[in-house]
Amino acid sequence: MDKNYEDLITIFAATTEKEEMQKLLEEMLTPNELKDLVLRWNLMKDLYQGKPQREIASSYGISLCKITRGSKILKQKDSYTRRLLSDRYDDHLHL
Repeated sequence: MDKNYEDLITIFAATTEKEEMQKLLEEMLTPNELKDLVLRWNLMKDLYQGKPQREIASSYGISLCKITRGSKILKQKDSYTRRLLSDRYDDHLHL
């Protein structure tokens, strides 16, 4: 793993206060990058909650390719994102 990437991960992992994380993200990312990050999280939530991919694509105005990547991630048994969504949304759906 790249040393700079490791350093960045360490910084994010050490940031435990919500306000500090918000400030860090806003300082590190452009408004469009933040928007893309929120979009990625929203489409992952929608997939996890069982919404059809075409419906998600239509509602966000994005291609199926972006959604397919998220779908593949959620199908992996060791997916950390899937575990986060499960912990947050009561894992009543099993993809």
